[in-house]
Amino acid sequence: MIPIETRPAASDELALFRDAVRKFFAAHLLPNLDRWEEQGIVDRAFWHAAGEAGLLCPTAPEVHGGLGLDYRYNAVIGEELAYTGSSAGLVLQSDIVLDYIVHYASEELKARWLPRMITGEAIVAIAMTEPGTGSDLQGIRTTAVRDGDAYVINGNKTYITNGQLADLVIVVAKTDPAAGGKGISLILVEADRPGFSRGRNLDKIGQHSADTSELFFSDVRVPVENRLGEEGAGFVYLMAQLPQERLSIAISAQALAQRAFDEAVAFTKDRKAFGKTVFDFQNTRFQLAALQAELQVGWSHIDWALERHVAGKLTTAEASAAKLYHTELLGRVADAALQLHGGAGYMNEYPIARIWRDARVMRIYGGTSEIMKEVIARSL
Repeated sequence: MIPIETRPAASDELALFRDAVRKFFAAHLLPNLDRWEEQGIVDRAFWHAAGEAGLLCPTAPEVHGGLGLDYRYNAVIGEELAYTGSSAGLVLQSDIVLDYIVHYASEELKARWLPRMITGEAIVAIAMTEPGTGSDLQGIRTTAVRDGDAYVINGNKTYITNGQLADLVIVVAKTDPAAGGKGISLILVEADRPGFSRGRNLDKIGQHSADTSELFFSDVRVPVENRLGEEGAGFVYLMAQLPQERLSIAISAQALAQRAFDEAVAFTKDRKAFGKTVFDFQNTRFQLAALQAELQVGWSHIDWALERHVAGKLTTAEASAAKLYHTELLGRVADAALQLHGGAGYMNEYPIARIWRDARVMRIYGGTSEIMKEVIARSL
């Protein structure tokens, strides 16, 4: 289980909230998880239920129907969701796309979309990556050309989480291709706009219940009012939101690592070999002891980073270090936990198999481990 009692951020209010989150996932997520993995997408009814339970966008302003809470509540949801072994896209909506609209959208756009995001009526994606462009956002080719009081958007995006379900997409596009990073803007595109289309739900190694899509924009006209913030300021906005995005991934990675470890402990204490449990072998106990030490350090670091972030002090380099450390830790823990399962670990009927598959992408999305090292190095 996720350690709570020893963590400094475990207030009574957070503890009650965590209990409600666990009960919600036990009732609405766990009974459906295997089915969602098979069908490659989460039911919309789950989003509506999550909204009704107050688990979507808890930091959204109260004036728009939100709870107005701080990011620690997002962290609780992210931890508990990851611990279930689910890759449902709730965290993307609450931790990543929400703040772009809260901080940069006009009051009219906020009033139109925030209440629907909070209830789960509207699912929102953010389209950055393109077939030929990953971490280097300045290299994107999607364009948004001004035509009177509208933008005409053309281009392709790929690996877009929530892409199949999205009612609204934040599109990262070049409004001035000659200006490099200073020519990037963020524009909201409604999914019912003519010229917008979705490709297939991509077949991934893991995270099967997270719909991940190609998106296509062919002369999609949207009003200028759909732009978030200033024209040409999109790259600055993206960089400003990176610390929270990377902390969010670190939190999920830490919680999933804890689940992998717990599965290994339970399995080795139950499985017999040579007349005793696998746990009784010194090699097993020493491996688990070393992993437990790393997890203990990891939770302490998560709480340190959370405190820094809530206080508005977490830097881009610190958040990048958190993502690097916790996603790499997850890789080590998941691999060791699967190994301790022996042949059973390679069978999909055991949770560790799903955890191991799902873990791999966390060292890639949100910026690869190599990019994280580069960001940290630039701060030295």
